[in-house]
Amino acid sequence: MNSILIKPLVTEKSMNDVSKGKYSFVVAKDASKAHIKAAVKAQFNVTVVSVATSVQKGKTQRVGIRRTEVDKSTVKKATVQLKKGDKIGIFEPGGEEEEKKEKKEKKETKK
Repeated sequence: MNSILIKPLVTEKSMNDVSKGKYSFVVAKDASKAHIKAAVKAQFNVTVVSVATSVQKGKTQRVGIRRTEVDKSTVKKATVQLKKGDKIGIFEPGGEEEEKKEKKEKKETKK
């Protein structure tokens, strides 16, 4: 499951969507929407409403003094819509610390 979500996608547009409950990730190229939904649910303990995916085709780029061509790889992006009220802490400033505190509190209340 962890190999499905590669990294969070942090751009200006994706950070504006956070207020709407939409979070963006770079995912494995062979991951289906069902796999992405299950991975987000398992890793962040949230309810996923919908998943939208897009594939950005790899291109060539000229770099260096000799202008050699370098290939950029193909990337698959997923935008996940969460249930109203659910949040993913890594997109919030200082959110990882808050998630750790919440998990500790839940463990203490269960005991």
